[in-house]
Amino acid sequence: MLQRALTTLVAGVVLAGLTNSAAWAQQDIRWGTPPVGTAGHKALVTLANLLNNEMPKYRISVLPMAGAIATVKGFATEELDGNYGSDVAFHELATDSNRFKGFKQRVQRWPVQSFWSNTIEVGLAVHVRNKDKIKKWGDLAGKRVFTGPLPFDTRAQTERGLNALGVKFTYVQVDLATAGSQLESGALDAMSIYTGSESSPPPWLSEASLAADWAVLNPSPEEIAQLKANGLRIVEVSPKVFNRDVHGDKVVELPFYYSFNVSLDIPEADVYQMLNIVEKHAAELAQTDPTFSQIAKDMKGFQKRGVESSVDLVAIHPGLAKWMREKAVWDPKWDSRIAKP
Repeated sequence: MLQRALTTLVAGVVLAGLTNSAAWAQQDIRWGTPPVGTAGHKALVTLANLLNNEMPKYRISVLPMAGAIATVKGFATEELDGNYGSDVAFHELATDSNRFKGFKQRVQRWPVQSFWSNTIEVGLAVHVRNKDKIKKWGDLAGKRVFTGPLPFDTRAQTERGLNALGVKFTYVQVDLATAGSQLESGALDAMSIYTGSESSPPPWLSEASLAADWAVLNPSPEEIAQLKANGLRIVEVSPKVFNRDVHGDKVVELPFYYSFNVSLDIPEADVYQMLNIVEKHAAELAQTDPTFSQIAKDMKGFQKRGVESSVDLVAIHPGLAKWMREKAVWDPKWDSRIAKP
């Protein structure tokens, strides 16, 4: 009887030890996103739920930051394990310019491309009462414009477009929660609007739409030609994605690429597995959050386009390189850009 009890006790201790070892073996990933209410935050919550279920060896914590740029900086200073990085941010980081000016000396590790998730497309809107007075982007000269919160990549991309047209405006900083009411009151002449994957506006814009009846402000055909000449891409987004009357038959926006990235602490095999999981569940992700609709349509092609946007700026995770080789979308000239531990 005593021997049986001791055997049971020992078995229990061993089992508990194994359970505790498994728990300790689980690796935390502190993954930064933009604030709650943004497209990036919503997308990572959706992605993290999938990966936490499918890759139990990892536990992803979604950490809202001031903006996507803050996630890249937090990753570079080793305060975060994952970031939400754009080609716009990577260009500023690599060139030590704009929002990253003087930051290079603080970098402890560089981002590595791991998974390109979506484009964000930026545009502008005015109050409907002014749509016959402000008809093109050039008409915003001298006007009060909210191009987005200071840390946001959407602000950087919008202002890149305005600068390309030589439009000098007055930047007004407001909280996302009050952008609509500020436009309604006349404190703003125009505000930023944007979509994810040409199909999903951020939650804050839905709230702004309840406070103000805004009309899309598209660049003129001449301005579109000038933007293209300055290297900016142009897309036309259907007004239907905004689920309201935008008082226009199309929405012209400037797209750029976003990626969710981890460090080389996550092995090649695990990033490769992560990409396979995302590909397998891409339709499910897109159904939950339309931000993922582009990878649901063409994941391998999207990874190629994302890498092309930043291949000269940041290195590529070997797990992504392996996955792209297997999918026949890898360019051998990128071999020297694969990150090394």
